[in-house]
Amino acid sequence: MSFFTQLAAQYIDGEWKPGEGPWEIIDVDPYTGERLAVISAATADQVDQAYRAAERAQRAWAKVNPYTRRLVFERALRIIEDREEEITEAIIAELGGTRLKAAFELSLTKDMLREATHLALRAEGRILPSPIDGKENREYRLPVGVVGVISPFNFPLFLAMKSVAPALALGNGVVLKPHQHSPIIGGTLIAWLLEEAGLPKGLLNVVVTDIAEIGDAFIEHPVPKVISFTGSEKVGRHVAGVAAGHLKRAVLELGGNSAIIVLDDADLDYAVDAAVFSRFAHQGQVCMAANRVLVDRSVEKEFTERFVAKVASLKVGDPRDPETHLGPLINTSQAETIGTQVEQALAEGATALLQGSVEGTMVAPYVLGGLAPDSAILGTEIFGPVVLVVPFDGEEEAVRIANDTPFGLSGAVHTGDIERGVRLAQRVETGMIHVNDGTIHDEPIVAFGGEKASGVGRLNGDATIEAFTTTKWISIQHGRSRFPF
Repeated sequence: MSFFTQLAAQYIDGEWKPGEGPWEIIDVDPYTGERLAVISAATADQVDQAYRAAERAQRAWAKVNPYTRRLVFERALRIIEDREEEITEAIIAELGGTRLKAAFELSLTKDMLREATHLALRAEGRILPSPIDGKENREYRLPVGVVGVISPFNFPLFLAMKSVAPALALGNGVVLKPHQHSPIIGGTLIAWLLEEAGLPKGLLNVVVTDIAEIGDAFIEHPVPKVISFTGSEKVGRHVAGVAAGHLKRAVLELGGNSAIIVLDDADLDYAVDAAVFSRFAHQGQVCMAANRVLVDRSVEKEFTERFVAKVASLKVGDPRDPETHLGPLINTSQAETIGTQVEQALAEGATALLQGSVEGTMVAPYVLGGLAPDSAILGTEIFGPVVLVVPFDGEEEAVRIANDTPFGLSGAVHTGDIERGVRLAQRVETGMIHVNDGTIHDEPIVAFGGEKASGVGRLNGDATIEAFTTTKWISIQHGRSRFPF
């Protein structure tokens, strides 16, 4: 089966059909430039059809025994395991991800499907006491109804599944809008996978389209009660504003500008390895990536020499080659943005400790040092293979620099003293931070999300139950109430 041939369509109410829009979304291999798929864009009317289908199907699905619901996700997991090599090849082709990246994404996706099987059984209600004699208070936890999911292009299979599978497991219907650069991996592949696993028709719908065609119809539509968005801060702010205007709940997983902090007592070789992976995984197109490497000045020279040498050894090239570390960025526009950001930083006085290059979608890594404290790039999310090395004098300055950004998603601290690392980590304004590890982590039962401009709300585990369910209070008066008149 060729995913790009078979799945280049809309998936609405259990049927594969063409989009009715007047233009086409072209899916392209970012390394070769090969056209992978052509999909006619869905219209606002088709978005309405998708939401209405999910609404109809959800009513029956919510009544299905959760032990039965979980079987869908168990079967989906087995399908991924059976088709893993084929899916790996598709991830490499559509996203320009290396084999290592594809394996990482598939591992996360499988973990999320395993978690979905547990979540199906965890929407627990409560019986609460009352100050009124004879009254019984029951608090039920119910699905919200329908969830709209908007997924990004960098880890589209995992980041879409992170909302789609739990929302369905908890009894909801879902409409998924994948990014235009990942319509198969982040969209229709998921529809096919869950269809094959026995998900009832209509519950999951996938609309491949663009705001140029549908405007804000995906968010404004009256059916979805929750919008789960993963993407840039700029678009996230817009999603939040539109959702709030329609009294919808929004779960926003946005950008980052993470710092990995290397203290004076850190294991430098280990810190170098952690920093290189934290910055250059998937060419730096990761929201949790360590844009900034903060190093105590007492070990700056030694650390930087080892760090630059390791970055220089990374192989840039064909993502299909198992030895490649860095493949292409998602498109030439993204690569040109990286080039512009670097040029501006150099013009402001930064030094290229390692001089990279930009050619088409391929960006060889840059390591920049000597940045002025007010350099614009220090406060910016860099979605590509550029890293900033910043020295500091002591923990107070390290914390101040780490917090000097509008974002607060992830981070890391390296030290020979675990509790020292924990104390410092508690002072960094970020939703997640890791002691003696990298900045890129996502575990299915641990709340994931950011502070400041990095998002609103959390996903994973109990946080996912809060995101995709609601509570209902039903009281029962045993005996007769007394009323004042």
